[in-house]
Formats: sequence, structure tokens, C-alpha cells
Amino acid sequence: MTFKRLEIGIVLRLLVLFGLLYAAERALEHGKYGLLALAGLLLGLGVWELSRHLTRGSRALADFLLAVQYRDFSLHYNEAHPNRALRPLHAAFNQISATYQQLSAEREAQFTYLQTVLQLIDTGIISYDADGRVESINESFKRTLELPYLKNILTLQKRLPVLYEAIRQLEPGASTIVKLTVGSKTMQLLLSATTFRLQGREFTLVAFKNVSHALEETETEAWQKLLRVMTHEIMNSVAPIASLADTLRRDLRRELETASPAVQTLLEDVVEGIGIIHNRSEGLLRFSRVYRDFSTISPPQLTTVYVQELFSNIRGLMTAQLAETNIELLASVEPVELSLQVDARLMEQVLINLVLNAAYAVRQHPRPRIQLLAHQAAEEGNVVIDVIDNGTGIPADVLDSIFIPFFTTRQGGTGIGLSLAKQIMHLHGGSIKVQSVPGEGTDFRLAFAL
Repeated sequence: MTFKRLEIGIVLRLLVLFGLLYAAERALEHGKYGLLALAGLLLGLGVWELSRHLTRGSRALADFLLAVQYRDFSLHYNEAHPNRALRPLHAAFNQISATYQQLSAEREAQFTYLQTVLQLIDTGIISYDADGRVESINESFKRTLELPYLKNILTLQKRLPVLYEAIRQLEPGASTIVKLTVGSKTMQLLLSATTFRLQGREFTLVAFKNVSHALEETETEAWQKLLRVMTHEIMNSVAPIASLADTLRRDLRRELETASPAVQTLLEDVVEGIGIIHNRSEGLLRFSRVYRDFSTISPPQLTTVYVQELFSNIRGLMTAQLAETNIELLASVEPVELSLQVDARLMEQVLINLVLNAAYAVRQHPRPRIQLLAHQAAEEGNVVIDVIDNGTGIPADVLDSIFIPFFTTRQGGTGIGLSLAKQIMHLHGGSIKVQSVPGEGTDFRLAFAL
């Protein structure tokens, strides 16, 4: 229909032009130059109007394509145009513009949704181009690494060289775990990377997640399983030995009553040896029971515990013992009404172990001091308890091993106190970290998520 109307319009205009040509020819034959001039003027106007009629659709299409080039879909074309031939074309332009506007709105909504998700997830994400320029970075990345902004990945080389080297050596599609210290926090990050091309540019996307808690839980579970197996095998093997040694000792004592003096001397030595075997077997059984109990801590019974009251209980239990060695025990809670959802009995056990370790560390200090400090970390929303001493500190080469069961640098120590504290903190969904400077002191930090 549109082309038919266009053809009719052309035919009518051509007829008018032919009529004007005929009129001009007749005026020329009769010498009517005024009429000839008028006919020539009308003929020129007719040709101009014909060209306008023929190119009107092309010009409208050119204008529309120019708008598409500049992504301007706000133009609206008059669908009630006097020229009926242009009305369908204008309607098509408006429909295409509306479709592009809808697609643009959907794309913008998807982009906003994606950005919102990236900002809310607890996985750090950063993307950068081949020159290291950062294209995108989410809040988790900045919050975890304490970087308010990052324009180029090379900045990490100065701020966090360990992380920078790990990212630089990470192959696309691969993963690795890197241990990192940021401020006062030590964490283990699981890094993964991928590459992609966008608008002719190549980008690298790196994602990381703090897996410290998961790895510590796995490590604790592995140690618990090992302890259960060891104590089971030890108790199964030692219990019969202890029972047999006790039976033999009783039998030999009865034989001593009727034996000759020479035989009695020999039997007394045998009885003494068997008694030693029996006593050591019983001691080993008691030792195994302790570690069996350590590996099977019952789930905590959570109640609301005020930290001030918890510290008061610790002071009541430990003050007399610490006073014997002139150790000063200080406690501070801010705010005073600070509370936790914990098992009071288990938390007292953790703090007692830490205070006893601190007391051993400060024993040679001229002014030994232990501090119990509690506050709410505003930036993390956690309750934090610090057990700080001014003792000898922990050597850096053993700092990573102090939470391993059986490991101890203390003469006569069992190596389960800190392991037990770590396990109890995990049962509460919290963590225990340590900072130590040899010769200056140690800070054990307990962090509880609200």
C-alpha cells in the first residue's frame, strides 16, 4: 500500500510536469513570454517538489540511522504525517525506537542488578585490563584488603606484595591459596582467575574468598579424628597390659609368702618391675582418656553471658594463684553491658588456659602484667576479647604451630590448652588469633560474631 501511494504521487506529479512543459511550449509558439516565464517557474517548482517527494523517505531513514548511530532513541516521528506514504515508515521508526529503549532499560536493570549482587556477596572480585588498569572492584575486595580504592593492579605490589605475586603467577582457570596479613588480621584466601575479551579489550577477573575459618575447621576435624583413633588404639592395647600386670603382681605377692629367702629376693625385684609396668600403663590410660575427652567436646549450651561477669569470675578464680608470683591481672570491658551468646563454662576454660599461659610467659618479668580487654569492633560488628601479657613473647618460627595438638614449647606442658581453646571458639562460630613480639609480649584475640 505504501509503495502504491508513492507510485500514484509520482505519476500525478509527472503529469503536472508534462502539463507545464506543454504550456511552456505553447507559450513559446505564440510569443507569450510572460506566460512562458510563469510556466518555467512552475516547472522548476514542480521538479523541486518531485525530488522532495522522492527523497523524503530517504531523508527520514538517514535521520533515523544517524540517531541510531548516536544511540538517541528519544526521537518520536509523527505517525499522522500529511504525507500518507511516510506514516507507515514513521510508525516503524517509533516501534524500533521503543524496542531499543526497552532493551536498553532491561540491560541497565541487569547491570544494576549485577552490580548490587557483586557489592553484597562476601567474595572479593576485581577485573583489570592488559595494562593493569582496574575496570571493576567490589566492596568485599576493598573491605577485606582495607583498600578504599584501587586504580591499577600494580598498586598491590607495594601494599600487598604477597597477594600481588600470587595474582601475577595465577594461571587463568586455576586456583591457589595464599596466606596474607592485612593490618592485624591474618587470613587465608582462595584465589581463582579467568580471562575474557570485551569490546576488543582483554580483561583478567580475579575472585578470592577468605577460607581461614573453613580450613581451620577442617584441620580441627582432622586432628579430632586422629586423636580418636590414637586414643582408641592406645587404650585397647594398654588396658589388657595394665590388667595383666595387676594380676601378676597379686599372684607374685602370694608366692612371696611361701617362697624361700633367695627366691623372695628375686620375686621382689619382679614384683617391683611389674608394679612399674602397671603404674605406667594406668598413667598412659589416664593420658589417653584426657585426649579422648578433648576430641569429643559436647556442643555448647548457649546463654547470654555478660563479659564483665565473665571477667569477674576469672579474677576470682585466678587472683590468688597469680598473687603468689606478683602478677597483676587487669580487666576492662567497653561498654560495661557488653554481652555474648556463649557457653559460660567453656569460655571460662578458654580464658583460664590463656591466663595460665600468660602467667608462664611473664614469670621472669620484673613487673608482670596480664590484661583482659573486651570491646565491640565497630568496623566488623564483632565482640573482641584480648588476653595480653608483657612476657617473653612467642618466636616467629613456632607461631604457626602453637594451635596444633601436642605441640608445646613449655616444659611439662601437654600441648592441648591452645588446641582446646581453638576448638571451643570454632564451636561458638568465633576465632582465635595471636600476635606476638619476642621480648615484648603476646596478644591472644578472641572474636565472636554477633
